[in-house]
Amino acid sequence: MWRRTRQACWLLLSVCFLRDLVSAWFQQDSGRPQTQQEERSGSWSSPEQSCLCHLTGVLDDCFCDVESIDVFNNFKIYPRITKLAERDYFRYYRVNLKRHCPFWPDDEHCSIKDCHVEPCPESKVPIGIKSGNYNKYSQAANTMPDEAECEQASKLGAINSTLSNQSKEAFADWARHDDAQDYFCELDDETSPDAEYVDLLLNPERYTGYKGASAWRVWNSIYEENCFKPRSVYRPLNPLAPSKGDDDGLCLEKRVFYRLISGLHSSINIHLCAEFLLDEGWGRTTWGPNIQEFRRRFDTAETKGEGTRRLKNLYFLYLIELRALYKVAPYFERAVVNLYTGNAQEDGATKELLLQVFNEIKAFPMHFDEKSMFAGNKMEAKTLKEEFRLHFKNISRIMDCVGCSKCRLWGKLQTQGLGTALKILFSEKEIQNLPEHSPSKGFQLSRQEIVALMNAFGRLSTSIYQLHNFRLMLKERS
Repeated sequence: MWRRTRQACWLLLSVCFLRDLVSAWFQQDSGRPQTQQEERSGSWSSPEQSCLCHLTGVLDDCFCDVESIDVFNNFKIYPRITKLAERDYFRYYRVNLKRHCPFWPDDEHCSIKDCHVEPCPESKVPIGIKSGNYNKYSQAANTMPDEAECEQASKLGAINSTLSNQSKEAFADWARHDDAQDYFCELDDETSPDAEYVDLLLNPERYTGYKGASAWRVWNSIYEENCFKPRSVYRPLNPLAPSKGDDDGLCLEKRVFYRLISGLHSSINIHLCAEFLLDEGWGRTTWGPNIQEFRRRFDTAETKGEGTRRLKNLYFLYLIELRALYKVAPYFERAVVNLYTGNAQEDGATKELLLQVFNEIKAFPMHFDEKSMFAGNKMEAKTLKEEFRLHFKNISRIMDCVGCSKCRLWGKLQTQGLGTALKILFSEKEIQNLPEHSPSKGFQLSRQEIVALMNAFGRLSTSIYQLHNFRLMLKERS
């Protein structure tokens, strides 16, 4: 009896061993990326263990919840902002990708073909965009007679002739200083011979293969040298840095700054995961979502619990830029703003679509209240605001250190878009006093800022939409 039982046990153990051996042989990593079909048969954690499971409820520092943003964005905003980005006015972005890195030698440039940016020939850029009036965006501004501009210049010259050389220099310094007060990022000189138009639709943001020391140095510089980083946050960019305890000790403004940068980083990572190089064959390249890469960057276990917080910071950044668009809506609702490209029919349709986006935004009931920021002692608030601005401006300059041209393009655009949003939030009084039928002297946006603002928000909208897709794919594999 015992002999038969022992034989049966050995037989059962042998069958289990052979099953595991065969299963392991079939699942062995062959050294190539898994296809989507292979990924479906892989081993995935349950939705309860996923970073997306905890991505729910009210966000910190504001009174809005993740679920409301999901519904609002995916059904109201994403379809419209995607169409808006396809319009001529918003698809052509003038940028200088040849600026030298101001912080370290430009010693590493990505040679991967997918890092390359294809500039747009000027012959294909709409005449109203390339007219040369870089800070003008309405038909009236672009069609100002040359005589009027000359007369205006001569008047300025006449005034200028009454000033001493010393006064002229001081006046120029004041003008530069006053102008710089408005900007939260380093703007490219659009008149530079190195500045080129780029068709954003033909140079989409996606995974290029750019990684390693060069990419690490950029993000490490942003977080460790230019960001008010909470002490309790796990530091994947500098794992050797000693822990400083769990007391964050950051005021609201510094927490907001860190969350904006973290949210931007998360958004960029989602774009790379959603548009990953899955297969490259003879004359055929396949891009699509890579769930393994998404989990590596956001899974709770892979990120030591930081994944959910990173994703919540994305939603926080979305609310900040959403609030800026709500505030700046009156600026665009004026008849003087035509988003001029030279094609009257195209321009009218673009303006109508933009106003539709603003109408949806104004109907959203849970906007971030920026009045709680910089609301303490006036001198301290002013100092903190200036520190806030200079830190962000420095981060925008770091974008010129990115070795991958396509990554640099989208990094510059999205930081400039966020910088424009911050400029709007801190210009509330100037926006409230806008003249209805003439250009504003107190508050002004260049075409470059407008294009960056709307495309940057479009990128955030796309990230939240892609999160919904990743959530569905993870459920399928659970």
